[in-house]
Amino acid sequence: MVKQVDVLVIGGGAAGMTAALTAKREGLDVLLCEKAPYVGGITATSGGTTWVPGTHLSDKAGVPDKVDDARTFLSHVCAGRGGDDLREAFLQSGPEMIKELDEHTDVKFVAATAHPDYIGNLPGEAYGGRALAPVPFEAAVLGKDFDRVLPPRREFMGLGGMMVNRSELDALLNPFKSADNFKTTMKVVLPYFKDRLKFKRGTRLVMGNALVGRLYYSLMKHQVPVWFESPLVRLTLEAGRVVGAVVKQNGVETEIRARKGVVLATGGVGHNQALRERFFPKGTPDSYAPESNTGDGIQAGTAVGAALANQENPALWFPTSYNKLDDGYQAMWPHIILDRAKPGLLAVLPDGKRFVNESNSYHDFSSAQIRRSQEQGAAVLPAYLIVDDAFVNKYGLGFIMPGGKSLQHYLQRGYLKKAANLRDLAAMLDINPDTLEATVARYNELAATGEDSDFGRGSSKMNRFNGDANVQPNPCLRPFITQGAVYALTVKPADLAGSLGLACNTVGQVLHENSQAIEGLYACGNDLASIFKGTYPGPGTTIGPGMVFGWRIAKHLAGKL
Repeated sequence: MVKQVDVLVIGGGAAGMTAALTAKREGLDVLLCEKAPYVGGITATSGGTTWVPGTHLSDKAGVPDKVDDARTFLSHVCAGRGGDDLREAFLQSGPEMIKELDEHTDVKFVAATAHPDYIGNLPGEAYGGRALAPVPFEAAVLGKDFDRVLPPRREFMGLGGMMVNRSELDALLNPFKSADNFKTTMKVVLPYFKDRLKFKRGTRLVMGNALVGRLYYSLMKHQVPVWFESPLVRLTLEAGRVVGAVVKQNGVETEIRARKGVVLATGGVGHNQALRERFFPKGTPDSYAPESNTGDGIQAGTAVGAALANQENPALWFPTSYNKLDDGYQAMWPHIILDRAKPGLLAVLPDGKRFVNESNSYHDFSSAQIRRSQEQGAAVLPAYLIVDDAFVNKYGLGFIMPGGKSLQHYLQRGYLKKAANLRDLAAMLDINPDTLEATVARYNELAATGEDSDFGRGSSKMNRFNGDANVQPNPCLRPFITQGAVYALTVKPADLAGSLGLACNTVGQVLHENSQAIEGLYACGNDLASIFKGTYPGPGTTIGPGMVFGWRIAKHLAGKL
């Protein structure tokens, strides 16, 4: 049996669901096929921040942003890398896409008043307004279909299934510190216990899970059919045009013909070992993506002659620490905003030397780690976050929350190393003790002046935003306390998303190796090569373009772009 639709979307992350939802709203007959038993992809396990400049939401939040400013900013960030036409398409369509979803679907965002761009001291950078946060979603309205939303990773849910916003974290860690903290705690915890009477986890969704839940609810309301556990087998090519695809449903191969086009949105490289071995730096650990992300869209595209782009900058990275649990589960902590920018921490490689502005974005931190490793002719080397006792107690570190909660537990597990002094810590890490002591002495010399002339720590708005405002003159810099216990935590660069992907034009059509568009084939999300060409301009610069290009593809297929 052959099924016929107008548009076939392969992949149910934010980009794929946006493409399917928009195409359906334009009157097209749409089918979405998802490999996993649930929707969400990488978005479901992310913070969900979505970077779209110049939206009406920035005006509404009182932090108006202009597309022209973002255009200027990106011209500096991506200078000399190519892809200007794709970024221009993104900038032009972004505000309209957000406005349409806001007015006609259950997909809701709010512009952050303070969430700076990641690359600082450039014309056109924004402090607020560009980063859009998903509005929390009460997913009980999904009923039994709530189980179709991919949960966050285990390590980011409290009490076995409760989601918490970043702004609520301090209150839940210190519920009796104040009346407000107790009130916030009860507001979050009591509904959760009520949810558990009916559901496997809490139905109050925040961050990326909220965005996924809202998109899926909108698909349901618009009656978009979703085939779960239906992986892509191959694309169907006739006379050089993609006319459909074969998917495996209930173990049986089913041919689906798509009159207007097939949209690939399967999540990028992910865990595809062949692509990783071919393009990724040696020594990088496996992907943060869900296990179902195995490069299916990229493989299917290249099988019909599609070109790859961003081969020299294949991924977007963050420094990650690992804690293997007793049941074998590998817990991962992404060191994004909570610890690296705080004063009193320094990062070194096995040579005992600093290599980066520790307060820079996670992608820039890990990129520097990879680059310095390659300069030394080695596979990617581990980096060590070095802190003192006061730091751990005030800010926490990775899985260790502020106040040093569970410190002994993580020391016993070997997640964290502790020593009486720097020389002993160096010995534990197989670092030259003299070099490490000299590095800390230089760091303290800079901290005493409040200016990091070696790496520029605290020199950007984003650096200072994530630092400690109570520490002056530089909220990212204070002397390292060498008297008393010292600690080290190992971090490695894990890929949070792909930059390598299929080459496409401004309407999302996949390009052949001969640079011509492959008729009937489109890509968005991480299957589309990053429009920022290996750079990471700001918070949410994977989800934003993913959704915008999903929207542009649908509009193009409907003849509305």
